[in-house]
Amino acid sequence: MVVAVEKLITADILKPARYLGNERLAVHKPWHKATIRWALTYPEVYEVGSSNLGHIILYNILNAQPQQLCDRSYLPGSDLAAKLRATNTPLFAVESKRRLEEFDILGFSLSYELGATNILEMLDLAGIPLTWQERAEGNYPLIFAGGQTATSNPEPYADFFEFFALGDGEELLPEIGLVLAEGKQSKLSRENLLLDLAQIPGVYVPQFYDMATDGSVHPRRKDVPKRIIRRVATPIPAYSIGLVPYMETVHDRLTLEIRRGCTRGCRFCQPGMLTRPARDVEPEQVVATIEKGMRATGYNEFSLLSLSCSDYLSLPAVGMEIKNRLKTENISLTLPSQRVDRFDENIAKILGGTRQGGLTFAPEAGTQRMRDIVNKGLTNEELLRGVKTAWEQGWDKIKLYFMIGLPGETDADVVGIAETVSWLQRECRGRGRKPLNFNLTISNFTPKPHTPFQWHSVSTTEFKRKQNLLRQEFRRIRGVKVNFTDVRISAMEDFVGRGDRTLGKVVRRAWELGAGMDSWYENLDAAFGAWETAIAEAGLDWKYRRVEKGEWNLFDSQEDKVEGTRGRGVNSAFTPPLPSPDSLNMPLPWDHIDTGIDKKWLQEDLKRALAAAVVPDCSFAACSHCGVCGTDFGHNIVISPPPIPEFPGNFVPNTNKTQRLRVWFGKQGSMALVSHLDLMRLFDRVIRRAGIPIAFTGGFHPSPRIAIASALALGSTSSGEIVDFELTQPVEVENFRQQLVQELPGDIPIYKVASIDLKATAANQVMEAAAYVIKVATSRSVTVTQWQEWIDAIKAKNELWWEKTSKSGKKELVNLRSRLFELELVETETSTAESTAVLHYLGSCRHDGVVLRPEQILSMLEIVSLEEFQLLHIHRNQLVLGV
Repeated sequence: MVVAVEKLITADILKPARYLGNERLAVHKPWHKATIRWALTYPEVYEVGSSNLGHIILYNILNAQPQQLCDRSYLPGSDLAAKLRATNTPLFAVESKRRLEEFDILGFSLSYELGATNILEMLDLAGIPLTWQERAEGNYPLIFAGGQTATSNPEPYADFFEFFALGDGEELLPEIGLVLAEGKQSKLSRENLLLDLAQIPGVYVPQFYDMATDGSVHPRRKDVPKRIIRRVATPIPAYSIGLVPYMETVHDRLTLEIRRGCTRGCRFCQPGMLTRPARDVEPEQVVATIEKGMRATGYNEFSLLSLSCSDYLSLPAVGMEIKNRLKTENISLTLPSQRVDRFDENIAKILGGTRQGGLTFAPEAGTQRMRDIVNKGLTNEELLRGVKTAWEQGWDKIKLYFMIGLPGETDADVVGIAETVSWLQRECRGRGRKPLNFNLTISNFTPKPHTPFQWHSVSTTEFKRKQNLLRQEFRRIRGVKVNFTDVRISAMEDFVGRGDRTLGKVVRRAWELGAGMDSWYENLDAAFGAWETAIAEAGLDWKYRRVEKGEWNLFDSQEDKVEGTRGRGVNSAFTPPLPSPDSLNMPLPWDHIDTGIDKKWLQEDLKRALAAAVVPDCSFAACSHCGVCGTDFGHNIVISPPPIPEFPGNFVPNTNKTQRLRVWFGKQGSMALVSHLDLMRLFDRVIRRAGIPIAFTGGFHPSPRIAIASALALGSTSSGEIVDFELTQPVEVENFRQQLVQELPGDIPIYKVASIDLKATAANQVMEAAAYVIKVATSRSVTVTQWQEWIDAIKAKNELWWEKTSKSGKKELVNLRSRLFELELVETETSTAESTAVLHYLGSCRHDGVVLRPEQILSMLEIVSLEEFQLLHIHRNQLVLGV
């Protein structure tokens, strides 16, 4: 059943464009023709989910399967969630607007330890029972989760899902779809269908496994695998092109994965351990896909994604080739955090341009010894060379990531963070240049499953002491902004991330008490309190105290030994004790997940860490024998880089103007819920997709010469909007109109295009008036005669004063009547409960702010009638331009 969203998704909802489901490149497959209907349910708000690359890739792949359909749903904002509950309306998929309960399968992304509460929120809003036990009886969709946290340790969330998809999903999800289709055709029971799914490598069905008293997990039947293997797939760039939202998102750009997996071997890094082996994408594929994708989407920015972009040896050549091909289009490249030791002039050139983005490096530790312990593979000389190169290439501010609480860390290592930052500042100084500023994020080390440091922990008291130590040090250093992670968040991530099945009741209770991912940012105390209460009610507070005190740890004697090192110099050596073999061999709740990395290798690498022994990157050196490479997981694929093309120089904006075209257009249907700023972005992308030769402004931040005459209130429709385009080359008017129509959504109709003299004043400067049709209501029965009397009373007055309050709080009286030129009653409708009227008015609409807004018509009506009115709808008919 299709949900009637028209009354739910209105202008009073924050960012209503989140829920439209009509993005460019969205796939709308007929519901009745699909055998299996998927919904990818992302447990975050739309801005985050719709720009997530994995979400886009899997959406495109599933919709490419015959007789299968994939729709999407996102965590609604708190305002829409309240509306859904108040109206008893279930959560829906954004494209089909169908209830989530109607789909065959819902797939959640679980990429953060504390993110499961958002999943429970979405299930509850959808009217779907939260646990697989509750769903066993009834015709409910299968609920599964994938993502890093689901692959790492699914046990704390086992109660909530029928199954988990472990590892890469590009090949795994289509296989699941085939089994579902066969099972549906054969009318298999829910249990037998899950049993069939459990035979697929990479599918873990927790109800077929039991937890032992030590937290370890074992099969409860013989026909399921003892250990569930993580799936590995080769990146397919073409599936990255898709879903161009009509509103600004977190990653508002085209993103393409250039390398999957990382073999650097940083001992704290879970993604690096869970994504091996490393697999490069062919440079030709990257270039071709970016070029195609930029023209298909109209984005002005793209990002090349990898856990370690700098280890993609073809990065400088690929970046320069793309930059050359798109050099006339003001396109910029962004990269995630990079390896500082590989940052050079070649990478700086591909990042530079008119919109030079931020630069992020992650030294992780402040001393060489600590960087060796974590196997960062970074020397002080390499760190300085990379930072200095960035400074010399024009960056005045750099973001750095550090961690505290790592195994073997002393106070000298902690202070070394501040000393390293100060040293970098001293080395990057020159005449005529601003001092180099740093934005630091200092996080608390949180141990992760499947890493060599999975056996380590630090008390919250020790974290706080080290944070205070650094605060003291940074007080003496200028030009540095320092951000610390709250120790309570770190402790809770540790508690849940390394937990077992007993934590399911904690997660559920925390959600019931109001804990969600957003609550950590809006009210951290309340969120933490909800989790603490949930833990106590589950009788597990003793276990959480172990985490808080750092007792989930094999280095109990370390703290005492560290005491003796406090106050030593940065280069002081400290070797922590080796953990006992018995403690390393204790069963862990995630031992049944086969990531490919041998547990014995993790144990040996931990011992190497405590000896500060570095293991080289096996993509570029000898095999480290971690256990991944082989038949099941494949091998490292490192592609030799092509030559770097010549650098012709950065984009130079073409400011030459040879033609101005004025377009009269409408804004109707769902497009009424797209904001003015988002409409500006839409026109920019439309022009790019159409290949129209737009002129740019000059200066440091050139922008396309597109000028919308007047902003329209969110939720208002219109058939009288105006936008001007200035072009560098003449374009035939009809061709221009056809190109716009082809690229614009249907709810933005084009009525007229005309060529305007370049010397003519811009439309937004010569506006004089605007004509509106508005629908208003009052909460009692009113006759047509009474409506007309009120309108005549307004027209008869010369003054109708209204108090205006400026943003600064200054009050000013405004004569609204002087701004009203015409007002007439179009039609009325009356019932015993309310009366509505449709009014037409022509009022002032000038660029200097002398404007008569639709809501001010209500103010005038209230003055003459002493009644209260509600504005139901606004439609702008025309913008009147002067000569």
